[in-house]
Amino acid sequence: MELTWPEFERVEMRVGTILEVNDFPEARKPAYQLTIDFGSEIGIRKTSAQITKRYEKEDLLNRQIVAVVNFPKKQIGKFMSECLVLGAVGDEGDVILLAPDFKIENGLRIG
Repeated sequence: MELTWPEFERVEMRVGTILEVNDFPEARKPAYQLTIDFGSEIGIRKTSAQITKRYEKEDLLNRQIVAVVNFPKKQIGKFMSECLVLGAVGDEGDVILLAPDFKIENGLRIG
């Protein structure tokens, strides 16, 4: 199914920096809880991400990523996810995060 340009423009993909990474033992599949800074306009958002196969917590701190910030919040157990981190999913379910090549301003929109 093809999207129209106006439909694509409604998806807000933004760059953010991971400030905090915590284990998420309550998740059904191995995951981390992330706290991400999307700049002054959007602020700090939290999410969970099933990225434990390829990434150690220490490797994620201060790393810039791309996420969708205008989905509705989603309750995951006792945790509220406020954005969706984007990544390519391999055959084994391992996720490779999408990220800018250079350090850029948090909150910049992908388009």
